Amino acid sequence: MKIVNIENSEHYKWGEDSDGWHLLKSDGLSIIEENVHPNEKEERHYHNDSQQFFYVLSGVAHLEMSGDIFKVSAGSGIHVPRKKPHQLMNNGTVNLRFLVISQPKSHGDRVNV
Repeated sequence: MKIVNIENSEHYKWGEDSDGWHLLKSDGLSIIEENVHPNEKEERHYHNDSQQFFYVLSGVAHLEMSGDIFKVSAGSGIHVPRKKPHQLMNNGTVNLRFLVISQPKSHGDRVNV
């Protein structure tokens, strides 16, 4: 057991210049903190096995699911069921920071659409 934070967790880059940190990376549960720059978005995708919960720490996330766009502000979260196509976007002017909790882990379970 250890205390984890972005300083001692596995780091990765994605998109133009966005960051992610694996705070917990196990087969049954994944917790990632991400920092997404303005006008950055991920590829639209779904997960065959994983359900996810996105919890916004700062900024505003725009999450598209089934044609609906959900605006998720700091202090709020949204559940994405497994097999539900979705796309997270930062349409704002400041960085978006959030936690994404996946059960079971979502790495290796992503299908781009």
